[in-house]
Order: sequence, then structure tokens, then C-alpha cells
Amino acid sequence: QVQVVESGGGLVQPGGSLRLSCVASGIDFSTYAMAWYRQAPGKQRELVAVFTNANVINYQENVKGRFTISRDDAKNTLFLQMNSLKPEDTGVYYCNAYRGYPPGDYWGQGTQVTVSS
Repeated sequence: QVQVVESGGGLVQPGGSLRLSCVASGIDFSTYAMAWYRQAPGKQRELVAVFTNANVINYQENVKGRFTISRDDAKNTLFLQMNSLKPEDTGVYYCNAYRGYPPGDYWGQGTQVTVSS
């Protein structure tokens, strides 16, 4: 059984930092591209950052220089270090594990991040 579980969200003031974690069990973690998405109230889910199994990293333009994605394949864990947080970073952050072949596409339940004074 596949499980994807995020943690680390919370309430933080503008300019603060948070570190999100995602543990994915039941999959061959090292063969999956891992990504963070977020969904703000009233908006569509958007890609924040992705770390492929070929060690390619990409960020949404709005978070470049502030967020860092990393992964520990030995621990089946994905991280997102978020610094210099802004109110517009507020939303539910989701972890996604994706593989094209053999196919696999798994989502966590999300963790709430609120940036507010």
C-alpha cells in the first residue's frame, strides 16, 4: 500500500521560514520524480518545485532563491526548505510522487502553510 504523508506546515510571519517533509512508503522512491505543489484559496493547484530521479531540479519562478527542494532516497523523504516567506506563499502544500513507466502517480493529503502577521 502506497502512502504519501506531508508534515511541517504551520503559521509563520512574513520573512520567516518553514521546512516541509514528505515521506513516501510503498514505492521504489529512487525511481520517482518528487515534487511539491501548492493550492491557494480559490486558485488552481500549481507546481512549486520538482526533483527528478535524474537529479534535475526546477522551481516556479516566484520561489527561486527562497525555496530549496531536496530528497533523501535512503529515507524515502522529500524536503522543501522555505525561507523569506511571503503572504502569497500561503496555501496547502502537496507532495507528489510521479513515474512515467511503470506508471505511478501518488499524492499526499497536504499540509497547510499560512504566512501572516
